[in-house]
Amino acid sequence: MTVALAIEALTAGYGETPIVRDFSTSLARGSITTLIGGNGAGKSTLLRAVYGTIRWFAGRILWQGEEIHALAPTERLRRGIAFVPQGRCNFPAMSVAENLKLGCYTLPSRLHAARVERVCALFPVLRAKWTLAAGNLSGGEQQLLETAMVLVTEPQLLLLDEPSLGLSPKTQAEVFAAVRAIAATGVTVLVVEQNVHGALLISDTAIVMELGRKFMEGPAAQVRGDARIREAYLGGNIKETT
Repeated sequence: MTVALAIEALTAGYGETPIVRDFSTSLARGSITTLIGGNGAGKSTLLRAVYGTIRWFAGRILWQGEEIHALAPTERLRRGIAFVPQGRCNFPAMSVAENLKLGCYTLPSRLHAARVERVCALFPVLRAKWTLAAGNLSGGEQQLLETAMVLVTEPQLLLLDEPSLGLSPKTQAEVFAAVRAIAATGVTVLVVEQNVHGALLISDTAIVMELGRKFMEGPAAQVRGDARIREAYLGGNIKETT
């Protein structure tokens, strides 16, 4: 296994209050890891800690072997780490094309056209909606657009916070398929997801958090089959599918 991201005894939070405590894990290159847990478990806080938008108290974050916990988010972005936060984060009055071009703002202008073409090949619906205002897209289409706005930077680590929140079951399936396609290109994905069953079906690894600490970690299929996890997060009666 080639380790892309390593987190060692990380403690992080807001102001003077640690939320994530003594958290350690490692993510393989090109893998999908899902964080699950109840509200307040620290899942979104962990994503923000990896991206650098909250306070670091202790521990280490290593990206491709380099310590990054002291770096600003802009520096982490330059090193290939990208974050799609929860909720709508596009420019709703601007077209799909304009949103994608804004996603390229950190890149040399000579790269813009090729990067936009690449994400449109991954998400053809964006090309079909090219001139439409982002605010007029469906919820799922907006989620794909926001993910594409990040993907134009060609990140190697993608942090996703609740990508299917509020979407219909059909659109959730489309988002999960997109995440799997992204990982297939070699991108490492760390995702927080309220649709635990759907996320675990596409994931390689699952991490369960409770009160800011790691409660369980293992192959997604193994975690999905654990009686405690099924009862707490899967309703206790989800049938396995292949």
